[in-house]
Amino acid sequence: MKIVFMGTPEYSVPTLQALIDSEHEVIAVYTKPDKPKGRGKKMEITPVKALAEEFHIPIYQPVNFKEEATVTEFTEHNADLAVVIAYGLILPPTVLAAYPGGCINLHASLLPKFRGASPIQAAILAGESKTGVTSMQMNAGLDTGDMLLKAEIDLNGNETAGDLHDQLAQISARLCLDTLAGLTVGSIIAQPQKEEAVSYAGKITKEMGKIRWSTTPFEIDRQIRGMNPWPSAFTYWQGKILKIWKAVPLPADIRKGEAGEILQVSESGIEVACGKGSLLIQELQQEGKKRMSVASFLNGHQMSAGQFLNR
Repeated sequence: MKIVFMGTPEYSVPTLQALIDSEHEVIAVYTKPDKPKGRGKKMEITPVKALAEEFHIPIYQPVNFKEEATVTEFTEHNADLAVVIAYGLILPPTVLAAYPGGCINLHASLLPKFRGASPIQAAILAGESKTGVTSMQMNAGLDTGDMLLKAEIDLNGNETAGDLHDQLAQISARLCLDTLAGLTVGSIIAQPQKEEAVSYAGKITKEMGKIRWSTTPFEIDRQIRGMNPWPSAFTYWQGKILKIWKAVPLPADIRKGEAGEILQVSESGIEVACGKGSLLIQELQQEGKKRMSVASFLNGHQMSAGQFLNR
């Protein structure tokens, strides 16, 4: 097949690489425009653009598809279909219908669960036992297209969003090739999504990382893992931000202390009271400092039982 690839971040790269290595021909790559980064405002290219340049694939970086000339240019590639994964721009109906095979999207959830911008984090925050990737035929809605294939994996309850991101990126690449193979031979029967099973995963914000100690230790553990690496889960100690990178939930039927109260401090961890039970913090990072173990943190800080976090 002749394919137009549309993607932007690191998550999209394995799928583009898989297509380049396959029997298919990637005739054009669409990715978001370069943007300035850092104090020097040096223009930074997207990971997808970097890979496309390496293989000398024509690159297109429209700001949007509102201009007729942009849509015409896209149509004139005369591809069989477009593969879309974490592209980041809204595609109008004229683009979705430009090629015989339309646009195929790889979405990082088991649709119709967790439509939207943050399905990877949502699966962890919700305590799901399974997640995966769904390939779908795109339509004008937000992740509402008919489902083509799914790849499912079990979650062990220890994954961070970063871990799951990397794993699902590789799964997306394999599922993309499986989907194209199925479409080629006509073995895929598209399935509409069941509206009664729909849920949404909105955009992640920094505020979502703030720990509420009145919740359960299991919810806070999922928050820590779901917000890792960005924006990270955080609390406050002595008026400064304290990021929490790793912790273990300690269940209990009774409340051990006031929510946010430090119960015990040792080199093995800092135990903090939650709504029920407690959380044993094992890795943390003080504002302006490096991430470190609790043992390393205590070498330079006087933290003791009876103090409070988030105050």
